[in-house]
Amino acid sequence: MRAVIDTNVLMSGLLWRNTPHALLEQVRNGTVMLISSPALLAELARVIDRPKFDVILLRTNTSRTQALAEVRQLAEVIDPPPLAQPVCRDKDDDAVLALALAAQADMVISGDDDLLCLHPFEGIPVLTPAQALQRVLESR
Repeated sequence: MRAVIDTNVLMSGLLWRNTPHALLEQVRNGTVMLISSPALLAELARVIDRPKFDVILLRTNTSRTQALAEVRQLAEVIDPPPLAQPVCRDKDDDAVLALALAAQADMVISGDDDLLCLHPFEGIPVLTPAQALQRVLESR
């Protein structure tokens, strides 16, 4: 199962024990193939670098470098062409959709209402982490 996981979900999965973390475990065990792009990896690097994450990184004994390296190792990286026309008001969200199309993803996983309201996008389900996890577990 090929999935584009939005930055907000990846951050949550990397730093907390929750549903996004359970999804990341599905990536780690090979049930889900994480699809990313240079743009999404750069966004993840910018977000994880925010000082507000210092405490949780320290508490979980995780470094920014380790977290980013793990995502890069787990992900199939594709550099997709942009969408023909903007779809979302946030161009970062368009990058997620462009990647999903180019990668022929089975799903987009996000906590962003601007993406979730598009479900499905060009036939690709746009799911919350809980919906995605349920779909993954049912497909086993």
